[in-house]
Amino acid sequence: MRPLILLTLLLGLAGPALAFDLQAHRGGRGLMPENTLPAFENAIALGVTTLELDIALTADGVVVISHDPSLNPLIVRDPSGHWFDKGPAIRSMTFAQLQTYRLGRIRPDTPYAASFPEQQSRDGVRMPTLAALFDRVKALGATDVRFNIETKVEPGTGPESPSPEEVTRAILRVVRDAGMTARVSLQSFDWRTLQLAQKLEPRIPTVYLTSQTARFDTIGDGRWTAGFRLADHGSVPRMVKAAGGSAWSPYSSTLTEAQVKEAHALGLKVIPWTVNLPGDFDRLLDWGVDGIITDYPDRLREAMRRHNIALPRPVPVPAR
Repeated sequence: MRPLILLTLLLGLAGPALAFDLQAHRGGRGLMPENTLPAFENAIALGVTTLELDIALTADGVVVISHDPSLNPLIVRDPSGHWFDKGPAIRSMTFAQLQTYRLGRIRPDTPYAASFPEQQSRDGVRMPTLAALFDRVKALGATDVRFNIETKVEPGTGPESPSPEEVTRAILRVVRDAGMTARVSLQSFDWRTLQLAQKLEPRIPTVYLTSQTARFDTIGDGRWTAGFRLADHGSVPRMVKAAGGSAWSPYSSTLTEAQVKEAHALGLKVIPWTVNLPGDFDRLLDWGVDGIITDYPDRLREAMRRHNIALPRPVPVPAR
């Protein structure tokens, strides 16, 4: 067989494996300060498929990257560098005011710090905008890296949180301005934002997040799920399919192999969150999930090697 033909066949056989989605949760917060440019750069240098991140809006409408609607006293210090007990809502501050607060390390001697002992601190870090992340990824030449953007809204919140329409339109505006429509997916526990996104920008895949635990249950009533109810559809994968989702992202600890098979039969991708332990990686990879969201992209790469899954390419990041 001619070498070129053989290479073409081998690349064709590798296609499904290359589609596995290695997502760095909040940029890989097990390794670097969450939702910061150093975290995203580190993930790109390791080699990931997707940067997973969260969105908030400032008082002047700037789209910033933050998991929390208010400044989190476990990871944010005041302009003087001191830790505080309760932070203001991001929605209450202009972007200029927000930039005076310091990120880059976890508050020491807290349970949260103990949860991520491998995280490397980076002083001088500020909360980034979504536009700045897009610019940085372009500058690095990371042309294959995707972005899974979570709309951090929820039913029943007050003025400290933007409305589903406001946050969805703001995100889409930044995505379009950056020319990143083809490289973005939107995810949310609050399905109202996903329903709107499907109407406003049907080219962008929507990922339906779910949780079914005693502490956090988004399926128990229709507030989180935009009126789609379990009783009407019989299973969560069927709810996601009826809602028009491209993928289902369930809490990993409650996911079953039967649910993975059901979702696949419906044409849905399954990308569980947030998985950090080798045994859990192996179990989910054996079940054939389509991707995994993890705080430790380096650990997931090792699991993918064990399972002979093709790895996303690392992209060199110059030292700062």
